[in-house]
Amino acid sequence: MSPTTSALAARMAAVRARMSELGIDTLLLSLGADLPWLTGYTAMPLERLTMLVLPLETDAVLVIPQLEAARVQPRPELFSVQPWAETDNPVRLVTGVVGRSRRRLAVSDRTWATFLLALQVELPRSTWTVASTVTGPLRAVKDDDEVAALRAAAAAADRVAADLLSGGIPLIGRTEAEVSRELGDRLVSAGHDAVNFAIVAGGPNAASPHHEPGSRPIGAGEAVVCDFGGTMAGYCSDITRTVFTGDPPEEFRDLYAVLAGAQAAAVDAARVGTSCQAVDAVARDLITAAGYGPNFIHRTGHGIGLEEHEDPYLVSGNRDPLVAGHAFSVEPGIYIEGRWGARIEDIVVATGAGPSSLNQADHALAVVES
Repeated sequence: MSPTTSALAARMAAVRARMSELGIDTLLLSLGADLPWLTGYTAMPLERLTMLVLPLETDAVLVIPQLEAARVQPRPELFSVQPWAETDNPVRLVTGVVGRSRRRLAVSDRTWATFLLALQVELPRSTWTVASTVTGPLRAVKDDDEVAALRAAAAAADRVAADLLSGGIPLIGRTEAEVSRELGDRLVSAGHDAVNFAIVAGGPNAASPHHEPGSRPIGAGEAVVCDFGGTMAGYCSDITRTVFTGDPPEEFRDLYAVLAGAQAAAVDAARVGTSCQAVDAVARDLITAAGYGPNFIHRTGHGIGLEEHEDPYLVSGNRDPLVAGHAFSVEPGIYIEGRWGARIEDIVVATGAGPSSLNQADHALAVVES
């Protein structure tokens, strides 16, 4: 999704207003999602420096390698473009644009250390903070177009999940890596531009939330956690469903029932005005009451948008309230080391009318025989 110039202008105005509140003189954006969110341009992760210099009051300048300049859509109303040649020193070009009088600087969280350290040498009297203190809360609140993009990506991921749950993706006898590749291929066929990850974890591997799919064949009579997502028109999808290859034992059915109840309750709790940590507590308290507290080892959710993980985070200690436009995962999990695990994940948007789940794939425990 390419944002309009008017949308970018509104974002830039909001960024400057927040810079003023925080006492930031200049924002410096390099790699990461802040730059495309604010300019429409995604920098390649090169050893050559790309950096938007956004002063609080004067015009913004995009300092960019000359060989990359043709990829920038001109938006003179918002920023000028200053290409640099191979023999130029881009750090000094950025320093020149910043000027010596601007002392309070915020720099991209993803800026390579080599550039930040060089900038600090050139600007020794400046103080530095991460750009996410400015941009994070703003990017976390999605506008209607962003929600529509997230909804489309979720719908595409749902189609792949539906194939998995119906048994349309063979599991038994195939390696985790083979199934992972198929999930990725199906995401692309469903409209994604890129696959960001496709976790497939069978049997005891399902107890590892971020298991790397490998050469282990998936067997009969085991839980298989499938967590996959990608990027579609710039915005991310992320969904997790757990299936069982054959008739699940009663013990696993009970575990899954607890998990499904906790996930549904947390989604329902994700309402405007509720704190992020309170949503986490809803899922965690139910899982703990059932005796699985030590087996839920990660936060309940993370924000999503241009990046898979961004603000807001549904975790204990985050007292920030949800606001309309927040988009985030709700994904509690229960993991029994050496035996099995299960996780259910949906992407949810907080709205004035209540939480809106973007994923509609079935939440019931799917039993697949192939």
